[in-house]
Amino acid sequence: MSQPGGPEVLGEEQVPDPTPAPHEVVIEIVAAGINRADTLQRRGLYPPPPGASEVLGMECSGRISAVGEKISTWKVGDEVCALLSGGGYADAVTVPANQVLPVPRGLSLPEAAALPEAACTVWLNIFTLGRLQPGGTLLVHGGSGGIGTMAIQVARSYGADVFSTASAAKAERLLAYGAKRVIDYRSEDFVTVVNEHTEDSGVDVVLDHVAGDYLDRDLRCLATDGRIVVIGAQAGRRAKLDISLLLSKRASILGSTLRGKSNGEKAGIASDVLEHIWPLIENGMVKPAIDRAFAMADAGEAHAYFDEGSHVGKVLLVR
Repeated sequence: MSQPGGPEVLGEEQVPDPTPAPHEVVIEIVAAGINRADTLQRRGLYPPPPGASEVLGMECSGRISAVGEKISTWKVGDEVCALLSGGGYADAVTVPANQVLPVPRGLSLPEAAALPEAACTVWLNIFTLGRLQPGGTLLVHGGSGGIGTMAIQVARSYGADVFSTASAAKAERLLAYGAKRVIDYRSEDFVTVVNEHTEDSGVDVVLDHVAGDYLDRDLRCLATDGRIVVIGAQAGRRAKLDISLLLSKRASILGSTLRGKSNGEKAGIASDVLEHIWPLIENGMVKPAIDRAFAMADAGEAHAYFDEGSHVGKVLLVR
């Protein structure tokens, strides 16, 4: 990005070839996933963490082209995908080896690029922080995105009932991914719908990237001892809450970001994803939801399409 702004600020330029530190590998990139964090960074609203690449891109897939001197778990030629702090919109990127995952059996390399950010976000926020249990209930806001489609499928695979907000035009696809009920946020009140379907018991976990006035409404359809995990603030950074309701429900509200976590923390999350989500992908219970792929050189066009918000699942950049 030449400067903060719209999709037109994205363009190709030459940078030095990456070389791995002792505990890193270099991935020759085949595809990268676009995430909302990328569009926020492009607009100057979400700077990369200290030491991270200024190049956009928080996940990729490709082939390992070099390994650091301390690495024995990966070798040149391995087909992998990876969770990045930045640098995915490129020919190649360095990444700590313990943030690298094998391509799940049965998937192509481009398909694998749709997985790392969504899978790690879902496991961290819904299962680790949100403590969703088999047979539990989950409300996912914005279920049509990459994280939402992953959340619906994984939670359903664990036996949870999943409610999701989305536009009516996207409802059929989200139902096919396993949502029990898709709530049209333009014409329906998600509090009313959730409480009707749960007989006023509410949901155990809410995954919320909207915040703003949604937060108090989340609380009104949350079960006693429920958890609200906030991973974004598309509707605003300020919220008013009914504290008496928060207390009476013994509710927890947790704020969470993945990008700024330490390498060790990300390694632990990636390990959990490999153990708990990769088998679901390999047996066909969870599938990467890919809406459209663009050439890497057309990243600006891809961002413009992403910003329109009509996609369901991931938008990819492919070399």
